[in-house]
Amino acid sequence: MTSVGANSPVDGIIATVSIVLSLLVAVWALVAALRHRPPDRVQFVGLAALELALLVLTVLALVAIGGGDRPGEPGAFYGYLVTLICLPPLAWVLARMEPTRWGSAIICAVCLVAPVVVIRLQQTWEVLGG
Repeated sequence: MTSVGANSPVDGIIATVSIVLSLLVAVWALVAALRHRPPDRVQFVGLAALELALLVLTVLALVAIGGGDRPGEPGAFYGYLVTLICLPPLAWVLARMEPTRWGSAIICAVCLVAPVVVIRLQQTWEVLGG
């Protein structure tokens, strides 16, 4: 059984903002892909805002670790953390390489993966009963 502790640095308003922002960009990109539209400025601005929120989340986690807190599963936690901050730049590069509706589909897919990684990051911070 896994749970996020009350004092977890990866749980709270920044994580919620990251998840909601990611899902909003995913919906925008999905609509664009269904309309056969290439990625637009709104999608790229959304990716930049998402990356900023994820970097803030990363800094909060690293500050907590520097202060003595430790994730329950350090290896998995650091892996998810690195993956999380690499997702928006990866989507940006791939979408720029594919300036068709498939570029919008790439952004949609990556923005649907990001909330899952945020949740897994939360789950690996504190492991109870394990």
